[in-house]
Amino acid sequence: MKFDTTTVRLVLAIAEEGSISRAADKLSLAVAAASRRVSDLEDQLGAKLFTRVPHGVEITESGVKLLEYVRQIDNLIDRMEGDAQALNHGLDGRIIIGAPKAVVIQFLAREIAAVQRKYPRIALKIVEENSKIVQQLLRDKVIDVGIYEKKSGFLDLARSAYREDRLVLVYSRAHFEFGNAPVGIDDILDLPIVSLGKGSAVLSAVQRAYRSRGRLFPNNYTVSGFDTMLAMVRHGLGVGLMPPDVLRSFHPEELLACAELDGEWPQRSYVLSCVEGHAQEQTLRNVVAELLAGGT
Repeated sequence: MKFDTTTVRLVLAIAEEGSISRAADKLSLAVAAASRRVSDLEDQLGAKLFTRVPHGVEITESGVKLLEYVRQIDNLIDRMEGDAQALNHGLDGRIIIGAPKAVVIQFLAREIAAVQRKYPRIALKIVEENSKIVQQLLRDKVIDVGIYEKKSGFLDLARSAYREDRLVLVYSRAHFEFGNAPVGIDDILDLPIVSLGKGSAVLSAVQRAYRSRGRLFPNNYTVSGFDTMLAMVRHGLGVGLMPPDVLRSFHPEELLACAELDGEWPQRSYVLSCVEGHAQEQTLRNVVAELLAGGT
């Protein structure tokens, strides 16, 4: 089967853009050439990947299923290119680490810098994703090391304790007022809460807290990052949830304040898992040992 890297990336771009012409432009291809690549691939697979609609294309049911394989191929290509580049530069190997943004900000950035100082011949790549996607990347062996929130775990992999943090309530003093005592879950059930999206440990924690009171979290405001969360909190659209170290990293103005949350539900424990197969065994072992040592 003829399945080159350009065709792989073209199919993914079409699925993302919903348009062959926009995808072709993104990859600097002629539209006719891009259409021909898709048609040739569909002929080889014996299945239609896309159907034409008035303003572009839509992925078919078959296409949705096959797209997962295409993504895996693209990930493996990226892995091979990166590893080859590291070897060509005389390095001892490359380790890809996946972790949520909160972990990167609070712990991992500092620890990666320490690893690089101790092992300058190891190339390191960081993939920032939520806990659910980190585990998916581990499952597909796209990354070598994954750090994710323990309660969000669904993989049958060995786990090592990594770090812990705790969520606090972030709010605008101009729109909300809280006392000095820790805020209980019952005090915020009817407040608009700005949360990170599906697959995030923040969303999982607040959903569990609501379920403990027989309530369904309305999830009215979902954002993709803490910076966006703060923008909405700043304008009084709701209160946010994040670790205090993450809040401090944004150098918040006096208008923004935080309050401690009562109970165990805001407490998060992170674990580290790794998969063997791509990275050089000793290189992987050295990096994992340093990360775990830094977390104690």
